[in-house]
Amino acid sequence: ETVGPGTNGHEDLNEGLNGDANGETTDKNANVPPPEPQQVSADQQESLKDQDDDGGEMVEADEDMDKHKMAMDFIKEFLDPRVESRRTHLNGIQYNYLFGQPKGNPRATVFLFHGWPDLSIGWRNQIPILLDMGFLVVAPDMMGYGQTEAPHVPPESIAFYSFRRIADDVKELARQLGVSRVILGGHDWGGAIVYRIALWLPELVTHIFTVCTPYTAPSKSYASLEEMVKSGRVPNFGYQLQLASGQLEEAIQSRGQIRQLLNALYGGVTSNGLPGFDVKTGVQLDRLPQLKHTKLMSERLLDFYADQYANNGIHGTLNWYRNREQNFKDELSLTNTTIRVPVLFIAATKDEALPPSMSRAMDKHIPHLTRKTVDTHHWALWEKPEAVNEIIREWLEETPTQQKSHL
Repeated sequence: ETVGPGTNGHEDLNEGLNGDANGETTDKNANVPPPEPQQVSADQQESLKDQDDDGGEMVEADEDMDKHKMAMDFIKEFLDPRVESRRTHLNGIQYNYLFGQPKGNPRATVFLFHGWPDLSIGWRNQIPILLDMGFLVVAPDMMGYGQTEAPHVPPESIAFYSFRRIADDVKELARQLGVSRVILGGHDWGGAIVYRIALWLPELVTHIFTVCTPYTAPSKSYASLEEMVKSGRVPNFGYQLQLASGQLEEAIQSRGQIRQLLNALYGGVTSNGLPGFDVKTGVQLDRLPQLKHTKLMSERLLDFYADQYANNGIHGTLNWYRNREQNFKDELSLTNTTIRVPVLFIAATKDEALPPSMSRAMDKHIPHLTRKTVDTHHWALWEKPEAVNEIIREWLEETPTQQKSHL
């Protein structure tokens, strides 16, 4: 299962957006029993700040601490004041994550996962509404991104970027936070991740919602990404051949080049309207310096993304496009490929990388599936946040989400 970015978004999100969700709802959750109420103690939450996996205080280099402080200052400025940036070690890897706590005892815990090229702050429009609804919210920078470590492959194994590895890391983070059941939300690669966490750790997951990313069940026969694209099965994944090839990380190394790349991936076009990215061919490197500023985010927010990506370069983020064979080998041991918890799938009607047609077979593998659509491109979380938020809010209200921690 491979995923990736869409093309253009044509709305200016710096001025706020209004949008309505389109499409019919197919809700099969009526007979799903509700979980029990959850409580997470303040002591458990406080104890996780800046700890390593042995429970000791983390020792940071001055430069590293300065980067973290800058990120925290940015989050305070642009995110809900209830949200803070935290660090911890998960199975030997340092992760950075956003942590938001509602008033009173949380009704449940929501873990949010981003894709490429994004960060945990990509959920900035959704986190406040989840907090308002009484959910505790956790959003990590994924392996290779932002201030989370980025093992270089080689010499390290591609298994660091596998679904099985991230499932283990999420299990450890839940343990550290003192919660035994979680709701998972994902966009792009984050959507693929939450489906796989549900397969690897069904006892951990109570509900799933994804934006843009359809579920594809594990297969018993392997096909390489090149075979998938050249056979015509997924011509919309042609850009992934470029991402996996190593070409981009050779060409894009400086902070300024990274900023140009992100601008292209978020819909930047030339004065003649030519895009900087195409799903069939990838990033148009020769056009990057000519692109006008994307309408999807402000200059300051794009600067923040460029700074975060410059921490480790783009190599680690692109390893997610090289993990297909590793995931296949791991998943041969899975005995169940049906996801039995309630799932909300929000398709973006104009998403060229993950078109809604790719979701046709989801009902076969997800008995409690709710489908919705929004009239956006791939960056639905930013293009029409109000429409996406309302769909998520209604689904969570209609689907029992009271949980209890047993840790």
